[in-house]
Amino acid sequence: MREQIARTPAFAGSTPTRRRFLPLAAGAVALPAMSRIASAQAYPTRPVRIIVANSAGGTADFTARLVGQWLSEQLGQPFVIENRPGGAGNIGAEAVVRAASDGHTLLLIAAGSAVSAMLYEKQINFNFIHDITPVAGIIHAPNVMVVHPSVPAKTVPEFIAYAKANPGKINFASAGNGTAPHMSGELFKMMAGIDMVHVPYRGAGPALTGLLGGQVQVMFATTPTSIEYLRSDKLRALAVSTASRLEVLPDIPTVSEFLPGYEASGWFGVGGPKNTPARIVAKLNAEINAALADPKMKARLADLGGIVFPGSPADFGKFIAEETEKWAKVIRAANIKPE
Repeated sequence: MREQIARTPAFAGSTPTRRRFLPLAAGAVALPAMSRIASAQAYPTRPVRIIVANSAGGTADFTARLVGQWLSEQLGQPFVIENRPGGAGNIGAEAVVRAASDGHTLLLIAAGSAVSAMLYEKQINFNFIHDITPVAGIIHAPNVMVVHPSVPAKTVPEFIAYAKANPGKINFASAGNGTAPHMSGELFKMMAGIDMVHVPYRGAGPALTGLLGGQVQVMFATTPTSIEYLRSDKLRALAVSTASRLEVLPDIPTVSEFLPGYEASGWFGVGGPKNTPARIVAKLNAEINAALADPKMKARLADLGGIVFPGSPADFGKFIAEETEKWAKVIRAANIKPE
């Protein structure tokens, strides 16, 4: 476990699922009025933990520290970033589920959070959809299909041909089983009709280290974590995973230009335990949306390839439900099993 006050420099699948989740997204059920209103008005009354279910150094960690710094400055209390990697994100998520519903323990929700909870639903003791209250989206983090320089392919069609000529000999890295890079790779395998070996790491940072060292050959890495390696030619970008090209990488084609219909992106937001008071949820949502509207914040995220993701708690809850359903289909089709 690694803790750091966020005031330090921030940059150093089913319809029933949606029906269960959307009511929660609107906010917690109100308790007797005066005590809850007073609590929300005073919030926060002590340091707030933002638990990141990933290792330090990845996009999730970067995002949490960036938003944590803003919230610290605006709300007058430290927002402490606590990295709890492992268990495909479920260790960190469960810590938030078991915390008091007073807004002083939050979760940095990553795209893989809900997917992992669904994938491991028989091995864990909580229900992500039911037990996490959505607070606010932060960013979409487009994935980039990056390869080690030793890979001879320089385009997606060349990579597919190379993979078909070497079935089972190409390793693709991810930040863990069920994470966005994993699901992006599985979707690519299915649509391209190729055989690659999935190598899960304990976070995006270690996965990129493995790719840089040549232990694995390809990864669908988030733009913020990979872009500096692309700029320094330590890694080679073949394509971006979004439906359209990215402003920060205008010369890199989309995967869908070669595999029509392909789209996969990482995303991050904030959630709290079930029954977090609606007024606290609204207060945090307003502050996070203010951060995303700040020109300096937007410029920094855009420079790294992140796309701001504002909206209400209900908007974020609806989005999580839709994403969960989308990737549930991939899990079933690819027969992905818990590790």
